[in-house]
Amino acid sequence: MKTLGYSERRICRALGISRNTVRYVPQPREDEEALTADILRFAAQYGRYGYRRVHALLRNQGWDVSHGRVMRLWRREGLKVPQKQPKRGRLWLNDGSCIRLRPEHRNHVWSWDFVFDRTVGGRPIKLMVVIDEYTRECLAVHVARRIRGKDAIDVFADLMETHGIPEHIRSDNGPEMVAKRLRSWLGRLGTKTIYITPGSPWENGYCESFNGKLRDELLNGELFYTLREAQVLIEQWRVFYNTERPHSSLGYRPPAPETLSPNQKYPCRKKLRKLTFKLDQLMRAGHEDSRLHQIQSNFFWLPYVPCSTNISGMPRLRTGVSTLLTANRLLTPEPAPP
Repeated sequence: MKTLGYSERRICRALGISRNTVRYVPQPREDEEALTADILRFAAQYGRYGYRRVHALLRNQGWDVSHGRVMRLWRREGLKVPQKQPKRGRLWLNDGSCIRLRPEHRNHVWSWDFVFDRTVGGRPIKLMVVIDEYTRECLAVHVARRIRGKDAIDVFADLMETHGIPEHIRSDNGPEMVAKRLRSWLGRLGTKTIYITPGSPWENGYCESFNGKLRDELLNGELFYTLREAQVLIEQWRVFYNTERPHSSLGYRPPAPETLSPNQKYPCRKKLRKLTFKLDQLMRAGHEDSRLHQIQSNFFWLPYVPCSTNISGMPRLRTGVSTLLTANRLLTPEPAPP
């Protein structure tokens, strides 16, 4: 207007726009600065996260904000996910495809794989990753200089004692995965081993996706000076991944949050008492199954837990409920074929 010497009214009429648009002055909200500060804090803390995952973290912290507003502030601050992140030091058989066999429930399909890295001195470290494909929970990341078949058996034994016995375990065709000792041990437990086609890592997509996140968000940004440091930092990240990190395929919820949402319910005390009574009846009738005997002796106290107990904060109680439900699945007869 100052350059051409015309009035605002005449210019707006010529351009076909409203004068209110020209005169509009944005009014920032009262919480704009606090929200921007939290976005910048998350962007600095989790350098590999985009605005969608940061939006999920903000929602978890209590912000009632839309992803569009987060995207606007994200772009206004000039934030973006870097392509490469420099490392920083700290002081201290063919039917195994995830497309052909999709997980249908917890402990239906576990998958495992190996990830490699090095300490500062150049010595290699080996990571054994085990995940539950249905819940996306990372069950274990075992870190050592070397991992052989007998070491894998020890890891699986500890996991099965806590989470139960899976129906299938998916893997590629590495020497540790196809070891006769491991396959024989899993066969005695009733767990089927399924192997992907050689040279087709996409058939183990769930585990490969997790490996990519582990590499991108942790290993590419850390310098490990000792094996113990690697074990501690990787375990910390695994716990964070399971309990806090938003997972896009789960609606930006973590795989195993520390607290229960209102929609997540565990079996009531009446159902637990009924399952325990059923188990006790079968034991008295002479049912021969060592796993059921162990469940009966270890978790007889479950039906007497108060209904108000927060089961999410008690690992032993949570394990007991899961184990008792597994026993119920073992005791339920399969339907006769039509």
